[in-house]
Amino acid sequence: MAHEFKEIDPNASTGAKVTNWFENRFPTAFSAYKVHMSEYYAPKNFNFWYIFGSLALLVLVIQIVTGIFLVMHYKPDAEKAFASVEYIMRDVPWGWLIRYMHSTGASAFFVVVYLHMFRGLLYGSYRKPRELVWIFGCAIFLALMAEAFMGYLLPWGQMSYWGAQVIVNLFAAIPFVGPDLAILIRGDYVVGDATLNRFFSFHVIAVPLVLLGLVVAHLLALHDVGSNNPDGVEIKAPSAPKDAQGHPLDGIPFHPYYTVHDIFGVAVFLFLFSAVVFFAPEFGGYFLEYNNFIPADPLKTPNHIAPVWYFTPFYSMLRAITSEMMYVLVACVVLAALFTFVKTKLPGIAKAIVGGAAVVAVALMLSIDAKFWGVVVMGGAVIILFALPWLDCSPVKSIRYRPSWHKYLYAVFVVVFVVLAYLGVQPPSPIGERVSQVGTLFYFGFFFLMPWWSQIGTPKPVPDRVTFKPH
Repeated sequence: MAHEFKEIDPNASTGAKVTNWFENRFPTAFSAYKVHMSEYYAPKNFNFWYIFGSLALLVLVIQIVTGIFLVMHYKPDAEKAFASVEYIMRDVPWGWLIRYMHSTGASAFFVVVYLHMFRGLLYGSYRKPRELVWIFGCAIFLALMAEAFMGYLLPWGQMSYWGAQVIVNLFAAIPFVGPDLAILIRGDYVVGDATLNRFFSFHVIAVPLVLLGLVVAHLLALHDVGSNNPDGVEIKAPSAPKDAQGHPLDGIPFHPYYTVHDIFGVAVFLFLFSAVVFFAPEFGGYFLEYNNFIPADPLKTPNHIAPVWYFTPFYSMLRAITSEMMYVLVACVVLAALFTFVKTKLPGIAKAIVGGAAVVAVALMLSIDAKFWGVVVMGGAVIILFALPWLDCSPVKSIRYRPSWHKYLYAVFVVVFVVLAYLGVQPPSPIGERVSQVGTLFYFGFFFLMPWWSQIGTPKPVPDRVTFKPH
């Protein structure tokens, strides 16, 4: 069906005429603007927790733009990669600034994404009808981890080389296919020029395309079902109050109200971001490790190899799985099976399947090396997030209306996650190993037991409409 041209008053302003000219020739863009900005109604009680989504989008743009300029001078060659980074830092005009913006942006990306995901955890943003929004978000997190890991190898410093060597070698622990899979990832028998080239290709082309597609899917899915809010009240539900035009009374147009809100958040973020870039780009060795300013040397292993800080919680879980820890995990599987038999009302055939699965799991856990199960635990710590919409059985969404002790449980979860991140940076020690093992058990217990503990206690009454105080 052909688009009908809109006429405009000849006395209209030049700006209105230009806008009308474009709208008549590109109506799809203007329709998208209305659907996703000016006529997209968001709850009017958003707080500061809701700025991190737009900040993640901002950092994605920063990474893409700075990455384009870095690629102009970077050479994906094992003999020249480190020297090309030094050339960017020392000889390319403003190259040091572009490189520091990119390296700081990588850490900033994970900061805002972790905070964005924690907000979803607090307010139940993964609950019906936003399950797909959450799944797309978790897929973005996975793609972001892959992007960061592959980009981490590119400077070809000591920590880049040996970190990649350690992580890629973990795949060799997978039974049957592990050694071949490790060779496939490396492209060679050791981390070398072939690895650098394929990681460069994935980092610059493949993963960013996937990441952009997932971001678009995430936003479209969100705007189809509407945004959540701190009260967990559905402002677009059929029973929700609406005005004469059908707009929710508890909502306001995203533009201009929340674009101004987000611009303020962007200003604060850029102030902090610039402070790091100009005054502490290494951030005490957490954003840029000191060993990475030394060229990669396959014949000299650093005293302590650790990934960048944003991977360290999961790296701690990997290191926590030792041979003796396997007996604890076996005990957890047995207790879970017993709990299913005693406390649940499943039919006999279902209980038989659970029992058989438990026996098989115990046999596998005792017969396969602990290193493999460490890899499983590390991957499972991320994959379990995809199941969150179906693990949370609380009758209310938001932490505001859950029993008060839930807040303390979430606080302990954050503390455990931060402690695991810290331990992942430190060299292995007996005490650190015990603490990381307890933290790993708590992390998985938090999610696996969620169907049980999320229903305990009496929730507070949820209001029919959002609670809002102008500010």
